[in-house]
Amino acid sequence: MTIRTATGDDLAAIMSLERASFPTDAWSEAMMREELASPHGWYVVDEEAGRLLGYAGLRAVAGARDADIQTITITEASRGRGRGRSLLRALLTEASRRQVTDVFLEVRADNPVAQALYVSEGFAEIGRKPRYYQPDDVDAVVMKLDLRGWRAARHGAEAGETPRDPALATGETDAAAAAGADPRSSAGGVCT
Repeated sequence: MTIRTATGDDLAAIMSLERASFPTDAWSEAMMREELASPHGWYVVDEEAGRLLGYAGLRAVAGARDADIQTITITEASRGRGRGRSLLRALLTEASRRQVTDVFLEVRADNPVAQALYVSEGFAEIGRKPRYYQPDDVDAVVMKLDLRGWRAARHGAEAGETPRDPALATGETDAAAAAGADPRSSAGGVCT
């Protein structure tokens, strides 16, 4: 598994995975191109043997104290192997580097696997947006993470202390947390 910063050269592969993962509400190529080029965004890809297996994006405006997880998507064949968690942690590490204190995201209410992943990293539900995902009429669960708490738990785990998340303490994860599903869709996606 190699996680690296996404470039414009990744657009075609990203769009192929975007359309496969989100058949009813995929972003347009123009939207994704703008996201990749935005100075406020930071996108990463997960690739193996030159093949794109996932991507994720963060929006963190310079100087802002909050950020948004835009998307996390993993190919269906690659889910359940911790790739989604690795992409999420890469985004959270970048948010921390940018001195963000709170990270937000929306996740489909019909995607319990993605919700479990976020909860296992410390996100908490703070609200709902009824019928947010169209045309599917699916609610969005709005979640928030205190990035300072996440960072403290991670550093404690690295230093040998017992972290707050038992999954981190044992190095094991449950199937939901390891699934790496994208919170946007019931099949797998996150999008704000």
